[in-house]
Amino acid sequence: MLLSCMSGFGAVAFAAMARGDTLSVLAAGGGRTPAARRVIFLYMDGGPSQIDTFDPKPALEKWDGKPFPLPRERTQFNMDGNTLASPWKFAQHGQSGLWVSDLFPHVATCADELCVVRSMTSKFSEHTNANYFLHTGAGFAGRPSMGAWTSYGLGNESHDLPGFVVLNGGLIPPGGIAVLGNGFLPATHQASLMRPEGEGLANLSPPEGADPAADARVRQLAAQLDGQFLARSGGAEAVESAIANCELAFRMQTAVPELMDLVGESEATKTAYGLDHAYEPTRIFARQCLLARRLAERGVRFIELTCPVTAGNDRWDQHGNLRKGHEENSRAVDQPIAALLKDLRARGMLDDTLVVWAGEFGRTPFAQGTDGRDHNPFGFSIWMAGGGVRGGSVHGATDDLGYKAVDQPVEVHDLHATMLHLLGVDHTQLTHLFGGRQMRLTDVHGKVQHHWLAAS
Repeated sequence: MLLSCMSGFGAVAFAAMARGDTLSVLAAGGGRTPAARRVIFLYMDGGPSQIDTFDPKPALEKWDGKPFPLPRERTQFNMDGNTLASPWKFAQHGQSGLWVSDLFPHVATCADELCVVRSMTSKFSEHTNANYFLHTGAGFAGRPSMGAWTSYGLGNESHDLPGFVVLNGGLIPPGGIAVLGNGFLPATHQASLMRPEGEGLANLSPPEGADPAADARVRQLAAQLDGQFLARSGGAEAVESAIANCELAFRMQTAVPELMDLVGESEATKTAYGLDHAYEPTRIFARQCLLARRLAERGVRFIELTCPVTAGNDRWDQHGNLRKGHEENSRAVDQPIAALLKDLRARGMLDDTLVVWAGEFGRTPFAQGTDGRDHNPFGFSIWMAGGGVRGGSVHGATDDLGYKAVDQPVEVHDLHATMLHLLGVDHTQLTHLFGGRQMRLTDVHGKVQHHWLAAS
């Protein structure tokens, strides 16, 4: 009886934690109502060029084809060429007059929703380390992803879906699955990878000819054995997480097919996202964006989208053939992203959904070879929308040639701190004891960027 009670109390405690009451005491500002309830992270793998997207630099035209006039840092490959002006034109959009390049004609129609940060910096210039840094706040493997921290800090609003879902368009970030992992946090907070097409998950449907009654008896026996083992282990966190994950997997057998079935979406909605687009990568990312909205509706806390493969290109990583690579990558994501923002706004969800668009670093304003750009962590652009940020605004600046952040430089820790603040969490208090110290997403860094936020 004592063993059963011990197991039962542990299960009750864990169930409460898994359903979202984990760290409610962390609400920032003494009970301040959070602006955002969830995050959709649009990860632009490889590092889009800031001076070709959201940071226009007319001075580059003067220096185009000439030796770069500023001192240069070491680059990834050190095949540095002359100054390279953007091959795309910029124009102002919306009431805010936000500058957006021709690469993003659809996103440009959402200019008044965007909070563009032009002074982001990173500590790393190589993809793997920079991706760990962007996702986990550390430049090495083993730390929890920001999605895992969000799930850990806020719990999950969905009973039948994970708190952290990655919609994999085909490109897992450099650094592998560990970039999306739970690290030292309980395993219930690791990312669940889903495909945007088909069943979404492997082995989701029971095998043909399976007996539902027999399956129910197996689950009943498994629950009994799990409870006994949990009791003998003294309520070990790893055992509780494994049990919770198995139970969630069973519930997902019903929830995921319903999520993936778009029969209830109107043809106008599907067309707006680009599900019927002539370009296959656009169709893939369109489905990812539409599923992201559906996951958000169902209470998933953190949703990350990875990029689709565009044939002949290495992500956004254009060390050569800049025009082809950036144009085809933007073609894949531009229309679906704009449709997502507009759909969230129309459904009244954008105000409490924080959308973040970012790569791990930017690109150099001088050429690699003659028609590419190397990695540039010294000053690049990201943007946010919804979730309490100030739409139609620009913050920070790079120098006249778009090389280094010179006004209000910020780093990834500041982005993480501000994201958590918008979710109602004080980043200095969201900690987990590991290795003898209280660890956090922002380590000992990070400042909330209040000037990014909409007036309360």
